[in-house]
Amino acid sequence: VEASRGCPFKCEFCLSSLDKTAWAFDLDGFLREMATLHARGARHFKFVDRTFNLKIDASVKILQFFLDRFAAEPEAELFVHFEVVPDVLPDKLKAMIAQFPAGALQFEVGVQTFTKDVQQRISRKQDEAKTMANIGWLVNESPAHLHTDLIFGLPGETLASFGESFDQLVRLRPHEVQFGILKRLRGTPIIRHTAEFAMVYDPAPPYTILQNSTIDFATMQRVVRMARYWEMLANSGRYQHSVQLLLGIDDAASSPFHRFLSWSDWLWAKTSKTHEFSPEKLLDLLFEFNAAQASEASAREAVVKDWSTSPSRRMPLCLQGHVSDRAVAQVAAARSGAKRQARHAAQPV
Repeated sequence: VEASRGCPFKCEFCLSSLDKTAWAFDLDGFLREMATLHARGARHFKFVDRTFNLKIDASVKILQFFLDRFAAEPEAELFVHFEVVPDVLPDKLKAMIAQFPAGALQFEVGVQTFTKDVQQRISRKQDEAKTMANIGWLVNESPAHLHTDLIFGLPGETLASFGESFDQLVRLRPHEVQFGILKRLRGTPIIRHTAEFAMVYDPAPPYTILQNSTIDFATMQRVVRMARYWEMLANSGRYQHSVQLLLGIDDAASSPFHRFLSWSDWLWAKTSKTHEFSPEKLLDLLFEFNAAQASEASAREAVVKDWSTSPSRRMPLCLQGHVSDRAVAQVAAARSGAKRQARHAAQPV
């Protein structure tokens, strides 16, 4: 569904940058149609508005629509997804968000990069302090599941500067950090940087960046693999304890980005695969890597906890002979078919 169309922002990698402005549909008419959908049984709503929180009064009325449905049907499995501007979260909106039950809201928050000169180069306006404060509030004080976005390959971004953005975002502990690789969508203004930054794109859709003046082809492929492994491990919510140990988030002197990149390089060198890993194989690989970086005891403890939420049908090799029958029974009892958002709820990365 969409309550508005268009986008007032001009981020050059996005097709919405071609819009002259954003305009809202008649709110009363929209809510009547929403009521019809709800009456017909719809319980999962994904808003495709590019900037749901652009006009706060309209956002509040839409959130109130869903709160009224929760009040009338407390056990309903309502789920609502919004894309929000990260640096616009006034108290009025926070008060509404705080009233939702856990698991009912998902916010997609586009950060893309914290690197100031890159933001300016791609015509992206973003208040870093407000963005970080709002993400922190959403993670720590709201019931919302937070899906945040970064883009690798923007003109002028280096591996080091992207790593700093990644570390800055990951330390806020959003439930998911999805980092995509830059695409040259046809018609978008990002094309104006092609010559200056030697931007080379795949000629076939979706026109993914292959290299540029600051990121060579080999490095680009390393990060592409890392993105795949990150989605498989961190964003899935099934391996959180092992990933948290791997990232060393509590160590202020370490870089979660470079630690995960090291894991990615190690995994690729060891397996030459980016997919088709069984859950128990992944747990064994995580144990092997973490045991070398930290200790066998801490690595095995993390695997035991992750095994309870993984879809593995068999015990990982690293646990065989090290876990009691009672512990196995407790793990089996704890297993559930929790959805991705629920797996993140208790232990964000």
